[in-house]
Amino acid sequence: MAGHLVVLSGGLDSTVCMALAAEETGAPPLALTFDYGQRHRTELDRAAGVAGHYRAEHLVVRLDTSAWGGSALTDGSIDVPDAGSSDGIPVTYVPARNSIFLAVALGVAEARGLDAVWIGVNAIDYSGYPDCRPEFIEAFRGVAATGQKRGVEGDPIALRTPLIACTKSEIVRLGIEQGAPLHLTWSCYRGGEYPCGTCDACVLRAGGFAGAGIADPALT
Repeated sequence: MAGHLVVLSGGLDSTVCMALAAEETGAPPLALTFDYGQRHRTELDRAAGVAGHYRAEHLVVRLDTSAWGGSALTDGSIDVPDAGSSDGIPVTYVPARNSIFLAVALGVAEARGLDAVWIGVNAIDYSGYPDCRPEFIEAFRGVAATGQKRGVEGDPIALRTPLIACTKSEIVRLGIEQGAPLHLTWSCYRGGEYPCGTCDACVLRAGGFAGAGIADPALT
C-alpha cells in the first residue's frame, strides 16, 4: 500500500489520526507539522515526540503567519479567551490556517507519491472554526481533483478525516483502543509549561477524557 501523510500538530486529534494511519498502512506515515508562529509552541515538541513514537519521518514547514496576524494564537497583543467567553467564531481562529495546511500537505503528498492526506479536523466538539467543517473538506477534495496533476489524470490524493463526526470522548476512546501515545499530546492554546485548564482547547480536552471515563495521561 502506498504511503500516507498525516498533518500532525502534536494535539489529541492529530495523534489519533497518526495511530489510525499507521495501523491502516502497516508503516509509519509521513508526519507533517507546521511551525506557523503559534504561541503554544510546546505542541511542536509534542509533535516531534509523537512522530518519534511511530518512527516516522517528521517534516516541519515554517510559516510566519504572525506577519498578517488576526488571531490570538499568532498575535501576542490579543489575549486567548477562556472557554465560553465569546460568541461566534473565537479570536483563536487563524485565518486560512487549514487552507494553507492542506494546500501544502497535498503538494508534499503529490511530490512524494503518497496516496492520502489525513487531518484531524472535527465538527462536533470543536471551537467553531469554519475550516473544520465537512463542507470545507469537500471543497478541498475538489481542489485535489481539479488542481493537481494526479487529480486531472484521474488519481486524486485522498483526503481522510476519520474524526470529523466524532465527539471528543469518542476520540479519546479511539486513541486508547489504538494505543496512541496520548501522554505526549498537548492541547492548551496559551502554551507555557503546563496547560492553563481554562482555554477552549483545555476545556474540550478535559470534557473528552471525563466523558470517556479516563484520566488524562498527559496530566498524570
